[in-house]
Amino acid sequence: MKLTQRKSLEGISYAALPLAGFLVFFAVPFGISIVRSFQSGLTQEFVGFENYILVAQSESFRLAAGNTFRFMLMGVPSIILISLVIALALNQKIKGSSFFRTIFLMPYVIPVASTVMVFQIVFEQSGILNSLFFKDEAVDFLHSDNAFYVLVLLYIWKNFGYNMILFLTGLAQIPQEYYEAARVDGAGPLRIFWSITLPLLGPTFFFVFVISIVNSFKVFREAYALGGAYPHSSIYMLQHFMNNNFQNLNYQRLSVSSIYVFLMIALVVLALFLHRRRKGDNQL
Repeated sequence: MKLTQRKSLEGISYAALPLAGFLVFFAVPFGISIVRSFQSGLTQEFVGFENYILVAQSESFRLAAGNTFRFMLMGVPSIILISLVIALALNQKIKGSSFFRTIFLMPYVIPVASTVMVFQIVFEQSGILNSLFFKDEAVDFLHSDNAFYVLVLLYIWKNFGYNMILFLTGLAQIPQEYYEAARVDGAGPLRIFWSITLPLLGPTFFFVFVISIVNSFKVFREAYALGGAYPHSSIYMLQHFMNNNFQNLNYQRLSVSSIYVFLMIALVVLALFLHRRRKGDNQL
């Protein structure tokens, strides 16, 4: 057997188990969901796009989709900006930067239940925030429109440390010679940031953006822990809609909503990918 054939077989053998897991737990169930989305709930007859139309017309689905998009539009840019600013600060090799990196990454590795418990202690009506600042008239943060902003804060607090590490990795890959040459030419910090740091962080920005979008769709864990299966309407997300339909055994609506979520994420990622391609970034 030739060396190249042997290496090919070795590669296939290494990838066989992950591929099998992907097929069994992701590809096949998703294929079944696609089939169910075109069938009726009782007779399993083909009904075309009727289920898609019914779900799109559902007020609960529209509420969940609107909240999810609103959350993504507010949370994703905020977490990227905060992560980038902190990464730039820690990249200056200030004293104790390793300590701060560890501290900022801690919320990402702490279990969701523990993080939510801390936020409940702070933001509930008898919590720390009301005790310190709203003694006369307690604010119901978790059962009002304020719950949305608490969830955004929780999402940022939970995930910004991971994004920060990604940005630090990207910054470490930028050759220092570029900065030295720019300083010799008289470029200031702002000019260096816009002309060197940002362009060379393009691939990292793309990856962080995608990860942040995916994590924004996974915020159901935090929302469920804060408000339960039927939380305040401001934090009723697409995952709530799917979870409730799963409990009601409405697999057609569940399948349709999962396909909608897949298409939403795929379209956003595809738009980002095409944008980077148009910018001439061949590293993606």
